[in-house]
Amino acid sequence: MQFRLYPPALQGKGEFDGGAIVEQKPIGFPREGSAVKRIGPLFYWAWAHAPREGFIDSHPHQAFEIVTYVIQGEAHHGDSLGTQSVVGPGGAQVIQAGSGVYHNERLVGPDAEIFQIWFEPSIRDALRRDPTYRQYEDAQFTRTERKGAVCKKVIGEGSPIALVADANMWDVRIESGAQYVHELPAGRSLALLAVRGEGSIASLPEGSGDDSEQHAARTDFKHRDFVVADAESGRSLIIRSGGGEALRAILIEVPTRVDYPLYPKRN
Repeated sequence: MQFRLYPPALQGKGEFDGGAIVEQKPIGFPREGSAVKRIGPLFYWAWAHAPREGFIDSHPHQAFEIVTYVIQGEAHHGDSLGTQSVVGPGGAQVIQAGSGVYHNERLVGPDAEIFQIWFEPSIRDALRRDPTYRQYEDAQFTRTERKGAVCKKVIGEGSPIALVADANMWDVRIESGAQYVHELPAGRSLALLAVRGEGSIASLPEGSGDDSEQHAARTDFKHRDFVVADAESGRSLIIRSGGGEALRAILIEVPTRVDYPLYPKRN
């Protein structure tokens, strides 16, 4: 297995509200500079920061399932469905845009930090559904702990968030020197974004356990790096925290290929 490493220089950039909101984009829109254009149904991923406060005016969406996940600060939301909401740290909101919805966004700090992530179901089918908005608080998500690692399930089985698109997402914290093992099934891809700290990711053949001496491949990464792995056959992935602070990483797993047409991204 090969890991593809994308430091910030190979990720996209964006800004809103005269630079009040700045974004690093592991997966961006065309012409934004992202080396990764998409991963299966994972269409877009922006990491937004607002040192004080920033506003994005009302704009439309259709079909896509848009997840906003708050790391720090607050995400204020209003939409054409009549929603007015505030999502705090560890919380999430999901817009299933369906046949169409308008919304606006305000990031409120100090040091607000959020992810906005778009997943693509079958657009033809999604356009036939009514748009929906749902909000989730941090306490609603389940966590598992094992040997210095805490794993919060954000999307997928075991989470209150279930999308039409096939996707799983985890927020993982690993103490310095500890490790977390992720089983990546055949035909699926894993994207990792290092939110805090640094570490490494290594692969083992499926079912071979977590003996670090048998690693078939290993990649070291730092804060803000983006790593992508594809599994033609099943693999055990070992994510280890390095350096003096705990590693916090967001993991998203999706099928490498889907059985419906995907929206074309053109440069």
